Amino acid sequence: MSKTGLAKIEKSQPAGGRLAQIQAAKKPGESLHATAERLGIAEQELGEYLSEYYQLPFIELDGFEIDSAATAALTGEQCRKHVVLPISKAGSTLVVAFADPSNLFVRDDIAYVTKCKVEPVVATEKSIRKALDKYYPVVREDAGDILSSIETVDEDEASKNLGMALEESDAPVVKFVNVMLTEAVREGVSDIHVEPYEKSVRVRFRKDGQLIEKYKPPVSIGAAISSRIKVLARLDLAERRKPQDGRIKLRFKDKGDVDFRVNFLPVVDGEKVVLRILDKTKVTNIKLEDLGFNEVQLDLLRVAIHKPQGLILVTGPTGSGKTTTLYASLQEIHDTTINISTAEDPVEFKLHGINQTQINPDIDYTFAEALRAFLRQDPDVILVGEIRDSETAEISFKAASTGHLVLSTLHTNDAPGTISRLIEMGIPTYMITSTIELVLAQRLLGKVCPNCRQEDKIDISVMARLNLKEKDVAGVKFFKGNGCDECAGTGIKGRIAVYEFMVMTDLLKDAIGKSATPLDLKKAAIKGGMRTLRANAIEKAKQGVISLGEVLNGTMQDPII
Repeated sequence: MSKTGLAKIEKSQPAGGRLAQIQAAKKPGESLHATAERLGIAEQELGEYLSEYYQLPFIELDGFEIDSAATAALTGEQCRKHVVLPISKAGSTLVVAFADPSNLFVRDDIAYVTKCKVEPVVATEKSIRKALDKYYPVVREDAGDILSSIETVDEDEASKNLGMALEESDAPVVKFVNVMLTEAVREGVSDIHVEPYEKSVRVRFRKDGQLIEKYKPPVSIGAAISSRIKVLARLDLAERRKPQDGRIKLRFKDKGDVDFRVNFLPVVDGEKVVLRILDKTKVTNIKLEDLGFNEVQLDLLRVAIHKPQGLILVTGPTGSGKTTTLYASLQEIHDTTINISTAEDPVEFKLHGINQTQINPDIDYTFAEALRAFLRQDPDVILVGEIRDSETAEISFKAASTGHLVLSTLHTNDAPGTISRLIEMGIPTYMITSTIELVLAQRLLGKVCPNCRQEDKIDISVMARLNLKEKDVAGVKFFKGNGCDECAGTGIKGRIAVYEFMVMTDLLKDAIGKSATPLDLKKAAIKGGMRTLRANAIEKAKQGVISLGEVLNGTMQDPII
């Protein structure tokens, strides 16, 4: 049953019926909230079902003042075990927020431990866990503290102790790697870089697009850190002469399963390691309306992905959010009536109900081979991870022009640049104009840190570089981050996407048919209504979301028309 279909059935039934459906879909060991999340049911919605069924108040914990006498009645360990939060206490009556109030034994246990009459209310699991972190903070071991406990030894001694460091779970190197990975996930980091040099080792985290130096382990344990990561990724410990790729899967209490894509690269002083953190909760539950599209862009994309055939291309550099956009698009149209197949390299996130295949060039299983197989699998929608060569491009266009909706990516600087790239691949112009429904270019730009946000005065030179006139900025306030502890001194906290939507207008088709230059193609697209990446970025700067510096650094100059 699809997410959409299930939601419709639930809303047409009383709370008991809706909860029974969710209970029936539960996997062994899965919580009610985890099941609801997997089925695409919002936590707020589940809370309201529970509130209605059990006739209990539903409360929003954000902004709710918690009584210190209440939190003193239970320990953090007891609260985390049962996902509960004591919120107020009056005499011998204790009001407790439950994520799942169905367990009467938990209620009885709390009453027995506190010697109080327990009055339950309902709150979402996420809001309870967030409040628990605030009122019952966990003292976590810091990776920096672990490093300070590691004595500096010479390389020969380090080699002798390497085996022990890899085998003993309480060995400092093992603890350091474990805490490093945990801190990276908790802080929302996208990549971890472990870099060996002649006299030092440097660990950097990439957060919000910025690389920040995090730790400086002793050079003597650099090899042990790399080897520990190899053990976790099940890679060859002895191989240090050529690159290796691997994967690590770890389970975190508050995040669930998180994958790390690992790459080792031989460098002059050892092996550089980069771990890409693949937090599936950021992708598999995201909706199109969460991606920062304006109303016009959202309407254009929704119209395109609901068409029965045609080609939709998403373009942008690595790390610009293309996968997120494509996955959100697939989940928007996914239901039991259509067959969706994807070919990816690699499959970064598993999507329930969608057929995903992993490309393997080592055995000649390419995107083109996967596409040929898909066309014998009765597909409705096909996702091709990337159009890299003329063969893949040709089959994608044939599929898109013969009754299939095809989504894919290209690496070009902007949306109009895809036309020139496809022509270089040998795709006939008539096929480009008749098959492409939408080309979407995107970038991720850093958001202004709200903690150190301050007004940014725009000067004449910046206005000239952005092709802005005084009337364009009259009465507008621009902001930038000054740098603080919250944003590690970068002035940036979080990222937001900027987009460029190009539809195949008659004006653009005419320019393509006349073999126009890339600049002329861009001018034709703009005259046909396309708002460029820079124009979209300036819109967000005027809203105070990003700084003008991010606009200049993250987008290309528009042609002057």
